[in-house]
Amino acid sequence: MILSLALLTSCTRASATIATAPAASSDAEYFEAHPLMVPVEGVNPRDLRDSFNDARDGGRIHRATDILAPRGTPVVAAIDGEVIRLRQNSAGGITAYLVDDERRYVYYYAHLDHYSDKITEGLRVQQGFVIGYVGTSGNAPPDTPHLHFQAMRLDPGQRDWWNGTPVDVRQFITRTGKVRE
Repeated sequence: MILSLALLTSCTRASATIATAPAASSDAEYFEAHPLMVPVEGVNPRDLRDSFNDARDGGRIHRATDILAPRGTPVVAAIDGEVIRLRQNSAGGITAYLVDDERRYVYYYAHLDHYSDKITEGLRVQQGFVIGYVGTSGNAPPDTPHLHFQAMRLDPGQRDWWNGTPVDVRQFITRTGKVRE
């Protein structure tokens, strides 16, 4: 079920100003070999709305994709990788960070309603593993359940993985969200 889009003016990851880059040829090559799944159960890639460059409060730019779905819909790993951080904060609410197997991209999942009972930091997951469930935690509008999904490119040896360069990966999301446990 596709929900109508409400204006989301506050949805964002709390951080300093972040540089962004268009998808590079190296991104295209990587994602051709490692296709992404829509990180929400039952959502088809053609249903993703472009919210990457949307304006947000405080003069910020979104730099992520909001995926609207009914509250409680499973949020799944877009990639094979590792859970590197599970945290709660005022902006993203209940959040998770995953890194791909090659440690080239970090994926940020925010505004979850709650985590899966099976998820822990350090857990190795396969694409389609349930991370949590769509919600409105953090600064998400309470009447607009959605997943805030952000991919960030890491430079070789980069240790501050939370400050990777945001990349609009919608064009590389080619698989419909599907729970695979």
